[in-house]
Amino acid sequence: MNKGLEVARGKTKVLYEKPGQPDVLIVQATDAITSGDGARRDEIAGKGRLAAKTTARVFRLLNLCGLPTHYLSGGEDDDDNEMLVRRCTMVPLEVVVRGVAAGSLVRRKPGIARGSIIIPRMVEFFLKDDANHDPLIDPDEIVHRGLASPPEIGAMSEIARITFEILAHAWRRREALLVDLKLEFGRIQSGEGRGTLVIADVIDNDSWRVWPQGREDLMLDKQMYRDLETVTPADLERVRQNYELVSELVGQFPSARPAMIALAADGPDSLGILDPVVGALQVFGLQTLRRVVSTHLVPGYVLQAAQQLDATFARLIYVASGPQLAAMLAAATPTPVFDATEFEAEELAQIVAKTLAVDDTIMFGRVLLVQANARSAVLHADAQINAPPPQAPLG
Repeated sequence: MNKGLEVARGKTKVLYEKPGQPDVLIVQATDAITSGDGARRDEIAGKGRLAAKTTARVFRLLNLCGLPTHYLSGGEDDDDNEMLVRRCTMVPLEVVVRGVAAGSLVRRKPGIARGSIIIPRMVEFFLKDDANHDPLIDPDEIVHRGLASPPEIGAMSEIARITFEILAHAWRRREALLVDLKLEFGRIQSGEGRGTLVIADVIDNDSWRVWPQGREDLMLDKQMYRDLETVTPADLERVRQNYELVSELVGQFPSARPAMIALAADGPDSLGILDPVVGALQVFGLQTLRRVVSTHLVPGYVLQAAQQLDATFARLIYVASGPQLAAMLAAATPTPVFDATEFEAEELAQIVAKTLAVDDTIMFGRVLLVQANARSAVLHADAQINAPPPQAPLG
């Protein structure tokens, strides 16, 4: 990419201006690997390529789920380890989500058994301060120092939890356990969405712990480098191989499995029953088609239509306009069938999305986000209705 002036340099990446695009930066990953806040540093040929690919693939997955990130494009082999991102003012915090007890947590809290599952997920904040080894900081202190507002702390916590669950789902489908995850956030600096809080920096193999088969001894992440007493070329090659494998596995993350929702009306007069369902399904980005059949006039056509649809789509779910049609379809097809009259449209759409989310990480993430937005709407409405009335002007 055509790079402008260097903006910032970190331990493992360099940021440049994008000529002619003041709202955009170029992030270039380097081949460096460090630990102990930079006390140990080595070079692994090709690590920058693997880090850029991993980060780009993770951010594409999060974007497809609907989460706010600074990622725009790039990060693959032909991009010279470079990504285009929205320019952000970084929040000087590391947000760590813990799903399994490991690392510093078990040292600080010896009552928590190493390897135990943490439910609900634990979210911790660490101040970015290498000289003091990134100390733990509580939300009150974050507000006191003016680093983030209470609503921003809440937003970072919620987004971080959702991000962890999305990536944990993706890793589970590859027989691996996501142990913990480190995120950073930034505020969009200018242009559209100025001031919006987004996931920023990078998410690569330095950002998490991943244990295949739930076994710590099979770890694929940076921890194996941290644990080395001395570093030999053979050790660095093993680390590189792990990073290569993680990049390949993460390459399978950002792809939605195609699915079709067949909305079946029992006669033309029943089409209106399905209209709200179509809108509710669109929230999840689900494709739909409509068929008009009749259980009374042409029952054989119901079976014929179901057979055609079953033979056409690999992943299919039926939504019927009433109980009689739903029963007939359920007896005729091995795919799931739901009766639209038994649910509110939004409830039914979420049930359909959850059915698909079992083996589709993007749909899983969209369900989590819709649920989070619904909770947020309730809290916002409660806050508004209980807000004190505005004071009348004096005089």
